[in-house]
Amino acid sequence: MKKEILDRIQQIGGNIDKVKGNSLQEDLQSIEFSHPLYTDYYEDELYGADEFYADNRELYQENRKEFYDQLLHHFFSDHELPYGQDFYRNFLFTPFKKDSDDFGELDGLVEESEIREVVKGEELDFICICYSYGFPDHFFICLTDPNPENPTVYSTDHEVFFSEIENEGTLEDFLKRYLTKDEFLEIVKNYIENEKTDK
Repeated sequence: MKKEILDRIQQIGGNIDKVKGNSLQEDLQSIEFSHPLYTDYYEDELYGADEFYADNRELYQENRKEFYDQLLHHFFSDHELPYGQDFYRNFLFTPFKKDSDDFGELDGLVEESEIREVVKGEELDFICICYSYGFPDHFFICLTDPNPENPTVYSTDHEVFFSEIENEGTLEDFLKRYLTKDEFLEIVKNYIENEKTDK
């Protein structure tokens, strides 16, 4: 993968220490996140911010720095509370590879030719890189993407699994949707400082 992608992964909190550059699959499976990811449209909903403020109002009044430190720790810990976030994952999905665990899983649901109308790649072997609570809820990369340095990300949803697939753009552009901790904090801090009326 290109350097800009690895840099962005680090910026949004990912660990790339085990990335060796041997293959797209190996690199994607070696990336680790110890926390969920928040997209740039988190600002539209601010899931969990009111509740955190209400539960910690006294701390906010006494020590704002500690309040915001705890807020970051709360939102960026290893949890699955439904805050509209995405989760980095790296599991394989190989429905067209004979003898694989999920071979034939799409039988009767969608034809390989239909997927090939959207997905570029010799073999349709996928790796899921993210899932979310929203729609769509799965984001995949084809492991034989013609541009392994900056592959295309595709989305689908469990309700229409692979019968509806959208091109989400390059991995580099896809990663730009996620907030760094500083960006996340700026959004929530702005909301609490300027919008909360019960301070």
